Amino acid sequence: MVRKFFPLDKNYLLEEAQLSLQEKLLTRLVEIVKNAFAQKTNPLGLLDDFGLKIKNYQVNNLKPLHNFYQNTCGVYRFKNSNNQLEFVWDGREHLEKYKEEWSMVFVGWVNEFCKQELFVQAVLDLTVFLPENRHAELAENRMNNFMLRQFEIKLHKTKGLVAMKVA
Repeated sequence: MVRKFFPLDKNYLLEEAQLSLQEKLLTRLVEIVKNAFAQKTNPLGLLDDFGLKIKNYQVNNLKPLHNFYQNTCGVYRFKNSNNQLEFVWDGREHLEKYKEEWSMVFVGWVNEFCKQELFVQAVLDLTVFLPENRHAELAENRMNNFMLRQFEIKLHKTKGLVAMKVA
C-alpha cells in the first residue's frame, strides 16, 4: 500500500527506490535488532533457550514490519522533500543513487533506534515472537510512535505527516 504522506510527497523515483528495497532492508533490520539484543543482554554469548530462539530465528514473515517501513520512508521523504530530481554527476541513474542513499540512512536510523530497548523488544515481538504474541498491533504502534517521536513528526490520519511544534 503506497500512500501520500504530505501534500508535496511527489518524488516518485525515491519512493520506487525505497519500495524496491523493502524486503532487503527489513531483513537487515531484523538482523541488526537480533545483534543489538544479543550485545545488550548477553555480551558473553552464553545462550539459553530464549537466546537460542532469537539467534536461530530465520526471517519468514516481514509483513508486520511493512507499515513501520513505509512510515519510515515517508518520514525520509518529508525531511528531504527538496530532493526532487537533481543532477547526478557521477554517471549513476537517479534510482541507483536514491537506493544507495536510502539504504545508508535506513541502516543508520535502525542502529540509532536499537539503542532504545523498547524498539528492540517491539521488533522481536513482531518477528521472533509473533506466533506467541497476541498483542502484535501494540508492538507495531510502539514502533511507529517511537520512530515519530525520534523525528519530532506526528502522523495524522487525515493530514499525513506534520512537523510537531516544540514549546
